[in-house]
Amino acid sequence: MIFSILAFIALVLSICIKDRKKSLFIQSLNCLFEAIYSFIINAFTGAFLSIVNFIRTFIFIQSEKINKKIYLLILVLFESIIITNCIFTWNGLISILPTIGSIIRTYCLWQSNMKLVRISGITTGILYGLYYSYYQSWFIVMGDIILLVTSMISIYKNDIRRSKNINEKYF
Repeated sequence: MIFSILAFIALVLSICIKDRKKSLFIQSLNCLFEAIYSFIINAFTGAFLSIVNFIRTFIFIQSEKINKKIYLLILVLFESIIITNCIFTWNGLISILPTIGSIIRTYCLWQSNMKLVRISGITTGILYGLYYSYYQSWFIVMGDIILLVTSMISIYKNDIRRSKNINEKYF
């Protein structure tokens, strides 16, 4: 239970940070805590994906230091690992939810655009929220709901309202 609470706290903190690198660092902690908790509750698809996501996030923090072709290969590698994990940890259709969520999140975090990170919070919140509700992991579900709502508010605040203000200013 302590790891689900720590995952929840890290998730909430990562949403509140505007700097991409700092946000990704806190998200990596969330992945680590989720992995430990998922192993404890025998949610192996989610556990393995959380470990992969932990490693992925640390690599993505260093994106500007990596050659663009290698960075593309890293994306393909992580997406392949996610799909392979789904096959090997298959526990019925429930295994598809974190797989799709991780595929989308990986692509969005691979980009340097914080808008995509905010958008991936919506898909992650929905898909992982449903997955962990199946396992009755209510602190993580609560974190995913907060991720969903906060991502929607953040998209409105930073992307929709901001673009409206810019358009009104110049037109």
